[in-house]
Amino acid sequence: MVIADALTSQKPSAGFPLTFALSNTGLPKRSWVKIGQIGTLSTQRLGKKIAEASDEELESVIEGLNETTGA
Repeated sequence: MVIADALTSQKPSAGFPLTFALSNTGLPKRSWVKIGQIGTLSTQRLGKKIAEASDEELESVIEGLNETTGA
């Protein structure tokens, strides 16, 4: 199992900590992490890797998650 957040290429109306803009990930369009839309997936459902977030971006997503959950 892996923990995953939803991504969107539609500019969201909500800002951080509910969404976080990604940059330089290798995705074809500008994308945002929808921090509030978190779920788990079986590793068997994962396909090939298409992009990768930086360590700094992952830290920001975790910070947003902590803010929204009160952790």
